[in-house]
Amino acid sequence: MKIKLIIPRWPEKSFWDVITFKFPLLSTSVLAGLTPREHQVSIVDESLTAIDFTEEVDLVGITAMTPLAPRGYEIAREFRQRGVPVIMGGIHPTWLPEETKAHCDSVVIGEADEIWADILEDVQRNGLKPFYRQESRTDLTQLPLPRRDLLDKKRYFFENLIQTTRGCPYDCEFCSVTAIYGGSYRTRPIERIEEELEALERSKAYIFFVDDNLVGNIRYARELLAMLSHHRLRWVSQGPMSIARNPELVRLMAKAGCHGMFIGFESLTQDNLEVMGKGMNQIDQYEIGIRRLHENGIGVYASFVFGYDFDEPHVFDQFLDFSERNHIEGAFLPILTPFPGTRVYRRLKEEGRILTEDWSRYDMATVVFRPQRMTVNQLQEGFWKVNREFYSIPSMVKRIFNPFALRRSLIIFGPMNIGLWPAVRKAQRHFKSRKHDVRDA
Repeated sequence: MKIKLIIPRWPEKSFWDVITFKFPLLSTSVLAGLTPREHQVSIVDESLTAIDFTEEVDLVGITAMTPLAPRGYEIAREFRQRGVPVIMGGIHPTWLPEETKAHCDSVVIGEADEIWADILEDVQRNGLKPFYRQESRTDLTQLPLPRRDLLDKKRYFFENLIQTTRGCPYDCEFCSVTAIYGGSYRTRPIERIEEELEALERSKAYIFFVDDNLVGNIRYARELLAMLSHHRLRWVSQGPMSIARNPELVRLMAKAGCHGMFIGFESLTQDNLEVMGKGMNQIDQYEIGIRRLHENGIGVYASFVFGYDFDEPHVFDQFLDFSERNHIEGAFLPILTPFPGTRVYRRLKEEGRILTEDWSRYDMATVVFRPQRMTVNQLQEGFWKVNREFYSIPSMVKRIFNPFALRRSLIIFGPMNIGLWPAVRKAQRHFKSRKHDVRDA
């Protein structure tokens, strides 16, 4: 069979569409690696390449997170009108399988690694089932090498994405990871990860370990870092703020080639952290932790979510002051978005605070709920303000281009900041030119 795996694009000129730093989706590369070799498989990332709907294919697979689901449904309709069966999977179909099934022939709920070959056999004998779900969590020891040869590598900021674990031991209210993996945390054998490292075409280029929590199992993390330290690598990953409370682990990360960590600080208000279920974060330890990472040459890409119940209009200036004072190299600064399937969605739904279920607006850049301590407009304008000012020339000079505070992480965070400076402004202009029907109430 000829199989096409598709990642839908973000709406044109939207916040995430204009950002030039694109990443491949590891799940599609792994799925391609799981495809028996008698089949011909291709990957189309619509953010990079237009879809050829006239191409003759036997099966289309579409993966969709919530804001991309409407576009995914459009793509499915186009192929089904041409008689091509369409399977959809990913986060949104897992949360809302019945909704998704109305737009495609079959829905995969949750992980598909261990049933993908069976699904393809069903397609070949015209016996495709409406829904598929694995009986158990994927055994990570059996994962194949991803098909990186199918990627348009020249157009991605990172091409070397590797997963060492799945899931997260925490249970944050807003997090989609827990919603899809059910609180499980699994590890891959260290020797398999080393095999994957050695198979990379550009092993000395940057690697992104896409784990939601690289250090969820400290003993495993130590073994992983010890192995990585034997290779000349430069890498970034994700982990909790508590990582910086372990000086030994931070030193091991630096020795192993870590140049940056995505860390979920989420809020500068402890009451918000308690509501989120992230009480393990202690705000009085933030600056100490950042300093420790910086002292070891590790940059900080901070996540702060705006719009939680105890946020007031001053929160945006509070963050900007904090980021410049602590020389934070980069930041993910979304509006709280209550994705279906998360506990925060259920809570806000019960409280009557959800303003729309137009999933295309669930892009983390548009207010879709009624905040507690500010208006919808204050939250929306605050989002643009904090992103615009964080990615401004004066802020960059204070945070990362300060000649008295240069770190090796500038290699990656310098280009990222410079690229996001015009992108944020372009996205804001497009946002303001659109007509919005979500009103303050």
